[in-house]
Amino acid sequence: MYQLYYYPNNASLAPHFLLHHMGLDYQLILVDKQSNSQKSSDYLALNPAGRIPTLIDDDTVIFESPAICIHLCEQHPQHSLIPSLGSKDRAHFFQWLTYLNNTLQAELMVRYYPHRHTNDEHAIPTIIAAQDERIAESLSVINDQLKDRRYLLGEQLSACDFFLFMLSEWSLPAQTSPLQFDHLSAYLTRLSSHPTIKAVCEREEIDLRPFQPSPLSHHVVK
Repeated sequence: MYQLYYYPNNASLAPHFLLHHMGLDYQLILVDKQSNSQKSSDYLALNPAGRIPTLIDDDTVIFESPAICIHLCEQHPQHSLIPSLGSKDRAHFFQWLTYLNNTLQAELMVRYYPHRHTNDEHAIPTIIAAQDERIAESLSVINDQLKDRRYLLGEQLSACDFFLFMLSEWSLPAQTSPLQFDHLSAYLTRLSSHPTIKAVCEREEIDLRPFQPSPLSHHVVK
């Protein structure tokens, strides 16, 4: 049985999607961020970075969400959530997973934790405004990739899509929401109806209503 140390709507969400989607035997172990449990000595013994998530696979301990996602996909290749070894699609899989983690997620982290990047409290609103611009730039790149594509890599669902849905949900409060991009918005609406995303978001109490079509159309960036 896999054990996933998680917190709702945290970076553990993408691995949670994969565990559920592949029908794997797993246990969720809550790491209470409200009490800073990720910095406890017991947790740091598993994950010295003191961040969420951590995955236990027998005697193997893995941290960092993309690494966990890759491990799960490679352990269960029959689910085709990662392209086959040696294929060009596999290179694109790593390209987009890296872009999502190193660019979009990195920009989101600065937006949500601006106090870590300045000693001047008065600079925080300026940092958030600047990050909203960087987030919009990243979302625009992804939006262009999704033109004439059902999923990020083409017609085949991959772990990248679950990772992107997680980050898109985090991006909703940004000045330019992911729902303001035409291709990305349509893609997220489709994914929000996927049985795995619906089930996991219900378990983690994540509201999917923003992704559902409404009579009031969004201002769309093309």
